[in-house]
Amino acid sequence: MSKHNVISARVSDEVLAMVDRLAATQDRSRAWIVSNYLEKAVRKDTELLNFIQEGEDAIDRGEYVTHEELIAELRAMAVKKRAA
Repeated sequence: MSKHNVISARVSDEVLAMVDRLAATQDRSRAWIVSNYLEKAVRKDTELLNFIQEGEDAIDRGEYVTHEELIAELRAMAVKKRAA
């Protein structure tokens, strides 16, 4: 069985009303709604951070092309396509 931790947060009346509406329509508790949506948001943001870190690591390894190199490659592709 996984351990669950308790956190608290202050939310506006508007957000609380939205949580209550979701809870009522899904026949779930406030806690379930908040936990479920928080987990989804944190996973999404963590995936983005991991993606960014992969790019930064690639740059550190020298695995990248400069803007100028990319433009030159795209222009060469366009010339080749027009010639075909």
